[in-house]
Amino acid sequence: MMKLSNIMLPGLMCCISPILQAKQKPNVLFLIADDLRPELGCYGVKEIKTPNIDRLAASGILFQNAYCNIPVSGASRASLLTGMYPHYPNRFVQFDASASKDCPEAIPVSQWFTMHDYYTVSNGKVFHNIADHADSWSEYPWRVHPEGYGKDWADYNKWEVWMNSESGHTINPKTMRGPFCEWANVPDSAYDDGKGALRTIADLKRLKMTGKPFFLACGFWRPHLPFNAPRKYWDMYDRNKIPLATNPYRPTDLPGQVKPSQEIFSYARVKDTNEEAFQREAKHGYYASVSYVDAQIGLILQALDELGLRENTIVVLIGDHGWNLGEHTFWGKHNLMDCATHVPLIVRAPGAKTGKTKSMVEFVDLYPTLCELCALPLPEKQLDGKSFVPILNNPKSKIKEHVYIQWEGGDNIVDNQYSYAEWAKGKKKDCMLFDHKKDAAENHNIAGKVKPALLEHFAQLIQKIKSIIK
Repeated sequence: MMKLSNIMLPGLMCCISPILQAKQKPNVLFLIADDLRPELGCYGVKEIKTPNIDRLAASGILFQNAYCNIPVSGASRASLLTGMYPHYPNRFVQFDASASKDCPEAIPVSQWFTMHDYYTVSNGKVFHNIADHADSWSEYPWRVHPEGYGKDWADYNKWEVWMNSESGHTINPKTMRGPFCEWANVPDSAYDDGKGALRTIADLKRLKMTGKPFFLACGFWRPHLPFNAPRKYWDMYDRNKIPLATNPYRPTDLPGQVKPSQEIFSYARVKDTNEEAFQREAKHGYYASVSYVDAQIGLILQALDELGLRENTIVVLIGDHGWNLGEHTFWGKHNLMDCATHVPLIVRAPGAKTGKTKSMVEFVDLYPTLCELCALPLPEKQLDGKSFVPILNNPKSKIKEHVYIQWEGGDNIVDNQYSYAEWAKGKKKDCMLFDHKKDAAENHNIAGKVKPALLEHFAQLIQKIKSIIK
């Protein structure tokens, strides 16, 4: 079986990064937030308050065209952490996809670094399931409630997801989940993400003393539903001044396969997502949750500096996929629209450049990138991505012309101008095509209005990729 890595990776040392000149192997601090889209100050969203992430972006490379490979948490993380594309219908396609179950022969990046003398630690939600490749880390993954992430994770209030007693007054009778948001007057450490930040800071202190390079991952639950955050982060915003989506309508000629996520309806106090009052409260909650995560990231980065670890630590910040905030009437992920697949990605590496890049990258590229930055060999016959170290050395560099995304039988190609998706069933094929240079908001599907040769070009790219990953 030929992998994309065999085609696109000419050799680990073909482009020597300045970081490889260091006498000591660099550490890796890997930060991942659930459902975080590029709704950040550093991505040009002036209404949201994310000063710590913005400072990180200013000191590293901000990727303006980074994409997940599947817009759902479990599958996205399984794909990202193994460097392998999802493959419909068998690999990394379920809501609770497990890399251990779907592809047990895969070597996750955590195991690869452990095998190469790194001390590896996982805090919070890194893999979707705590037991997924748990033995690949140097110590068992840490969570506030290690037994508390199954299908009942949001049952009110089995695992202390809600901190405000008033939240218990509204329960969804079908799911037994609490309300979709709350603003409790509690310290940051009351919620899991605050506890995770403190745990990660403590780990930085002890890992510094081991004398070994470390790979420390910290996964934040927010801004995933429910939008629960300490009240002070809600108070940072005037709800009436947070702009709502400018396109709260379905795109013209959109295929029926593109549907809104139903996840938000599993929480209480959600009846009509078209009501302005709901939209304002929901977006307010999302913004407050992002600002809460931003503050925790700031604490971790401050500790990194105070411990003298910054100069030899690679910092990666990502969201596991995008999230619709009312665009096209959608609230959530689970579709192939740009809002659900476009992700934030910031990388700060010692010796690398700073700035922004428009070069296309996708999540499967991160595994080989980290290997190259840390002078590690690549696992054989596994990786589907390509190292983007050349972009870290020169933000104008390109490593690929397009990225590939899957969702529920739909295949999606995105390049610097177009997003093309198709759903093929026998001889029947439904398509969508958006021209991001003319229609960045994806309001008009032009698949039926362009020359067939353009659609065929993208269709052939999809078939080429699928033939390689089968």
